[in-house]
Amino acid sequence: MRSFRQYRKVAHLNVTHRRRQNFYALPSVEWQLLSNPPFNFLSTLDRIDDAIDANAKIAREILKTGLEAFDLESESHKKPPDWHGTAKASDLDKARCTIRQFYRDWSTEGEAERRASYEPVLRDLAVAFAAVADKGGVRILVPGAGLGRLLLEICSENYSVEGNEISYHQLLASNWVLNNSERAKQFDLFPFVSDFSNVVSRADQLKMVKVPDVHPATAFADCNVGTSGSMTMTAGEFTEVYSADTKKDLFDAVATVYFIDTASNLIRYIQTVYSCLKPG
Repeated sequence: MRSFRQYRKVAHLNVTHRRRQNFYALPSVEWQLLSNPPFNFLSTLDRIDDAIDANAKIAREILKTGLEAFDLESESHKKPPDWHGTAKASDLDKARCTIRQFYRDWSTEGEAERRASYEPVLRDLAVAFAAVADKGGVRILVPGAGLGRLLLEICSENYSVEGNEISYHQLLASNWVLNNSERAKQFDLFPFVSDFSNVVSRADQLKMVKVPDVHPATAFADCNVGTSGSMTMTAGEFTEVYSADTKKDLFDAVATVYFIDTASNLIRYIQTVYSCLKPG
């Protein structure tokens, strides 16, 4: 949670503050040239700062939800709680990447990528369980659940789905968007704001999308999920959690996207999948 709390400060420092320092270290005639049209570099940095502030609102919502979930002290206390402090660089990077991932999983603009990734899974499930009248009795496991969009899509088809995720960053963010977001298109997201390389134009870098594209609670109500399917999430390392005897022969299907490539031992993943699937 420290990394989400420090997102705004660290992003301003790394993305714009240091660039301004280097910019003003140039000879005055050069930085004056670059600050005026057609370059407008200082104006660009101002716009990037505004975009970082917009992303920071999402980080604050994730942090707020996490504080409530873990029953930690709020930030209104005068004395900083014990969990305050400096987050590790790796955790700060994970927070940045998690916020950026909302573009793929929870924006209208990410629909094409989701369609290519998720629709084959949904089609295969529909074929496999076409003869099952009560889809709520079909238990599906989604390891590497990430921000929870595949969970929502499967649950919307009235299956009973269980997600598994090891990353606290992903767990905190998915908890916010699935259980605590207030409406569709609630926040502005600038997913590429920290990217100064591999962009065609500043317009690409400052591209804004609205997240989430749908309100999960409304989506559940619209498809009457409560009468049939269900959705839960577990935290922990996949092979440790689902190799346990309590998880043996428990699921009708295992559906996953963006997960298999995370395996340090692929055979162990396959063995775990086999163990938690029902015979046949």
